[in-house]
Amino acid sequence: MALIPLSLVAQAPNPAFAPVEDKPGLPRVLLIGDSISIGYTLPVRKLLEGKANVHRIPTNAAHTRNGAEKIAQWLGDGRWDVIHFNFGLHDLRRMEDGQRQVSVEDYGRNLAAIVAALNRTGARLIWANTTPVPEGKVSPPRVPADVGLYNQAALDVMRRNRIPVNDLYAFALGRLKEIQRPVNVHFTDAGSDALAAEVARHIERALSKQKKK
Repeated sequence: MALIPLSLVAQAPNPAFAPVEDKPGLPRVLLIGDSISIGYTLPVRKLLEGKANVHRIPTNAAHTRNGAEKIAQWLGDGRWDVIHFNFGLHDLRRMEDGQRQVSVEDYGRNLAAIVAALNRTGARLIWANTTPVPEGKVSPPRVPADVGLYNQAALDVMRRNRIPVNDLYAFALGRLKEIQRPVNVHFTDAGSDALAAEVARHIERALSKQKKK
């Protein structure tokens, strides 16, 4: 049997980005976020199978500058019942000059613009705060203490807009050795499954409130 060249394997599309064909009668959910959210997309879909059509943006959301520029494109013109979203790890990334990719002040302003666009959809919104950066020389460079600064800036925006928070930071912090890759911001498959269970739980709660509107 012929082997598939590694170059072609590397180019295979991520199944998390595959378009979702809506099942009639089910609510529509949108996931927005970086590679952490990419990791939990498929298990969230499985957990909510038969309960919701779970879509995600077909890319890595990256930092909030990117999100503010592309949020209208990602939302499209369809109706969303629940939107679960996150930004942060790319914003606090340290660049070659030692500066963060997006300052904490700009992060807050960009998030406010993104939230304004999301609010116009009429969907129930859920913010997921940024998961921990482990100690050690992670690549690309990030500083663990920065996570708290950016999570606080995000919390200020969410409180002003009365948006509930899925505290994935606290959820992950106490179990990093079991669910996060060593000296890496990303999670093991089991870790992504654990995050997915939290995400699905918050989405189901939001959907139950949506039904009561």
